[in-house]
Amino acid sequence: MLLSINNENPQIRLIRKAIEVLKDGGIIVYPTDTVYGIGCDLFNKRAIEKIYEIKKRSAKQPFSFVCSDLSDISHYAVVSNQTYKIMRHFLPGPYTFILAASRLVPKILLAKRKTVGIRVPDNKICLAIVSEFGHPIISTSVKSERNEIMTDPFDMHEELKNKVDLVIDGGILGSELSSVINLVDDIPEVVRKGKGEVEAFL
Repeated sequence: MLLSINNENPQIRLIRKAIEVLKDGGIIVYPTDTVYGIGCDLFNKRAIEKIYEIKKRSAKQPFSFVCSDLSDISHYAVVSNQTYKIMRHFLPGPYTFILAASRLVPKILLAKRKTVGIRVPDNKICLAIVSEFGHPIISTSVKSERNEIMTDPFDMHEELKNKVDLVIDGGILGSELSSVINLVDDIPEVVRKGKGEVEAFL
């Protein structure tokens, strides 16, 4: 199913359609402030395993996930005062912050160091879904069979319609991934330079 949602004023009835898919254990494609993401309920192990299959990705490379805001992050990660100040300055925004995981995070999403990657994208559709849903959703980029970032939701629907349950059309996006910043020890480390300024972390 392809569902067009207004990027500036997401229609709540359409947001709730996406949430019904998530509640039923489905997989959705949704816009962020960087690229389109594939997501599912953070607590649905089978759905997460399906995304690993779609992405042809090893379970040793855990997915990051989207939280609705800073207070939401504190449920799923260890957030010091210093870390909070940093994230408050940069979120919502095109960053993935690596943090020490709390006990709420499912084991399937934990790296060896018990860390997680968390996003709060500056995208109204994405944040409306997570906020209305009530807890985080998985976030991993949508790539073609040729392993290229996909930018057009119509192309995604054609390629993924037999693999995902819903593709949300939030317009054509760019192909630049988020910047990844490690904040585990309160000393910022740039893991990947993507969209968003990283000079403040160097």
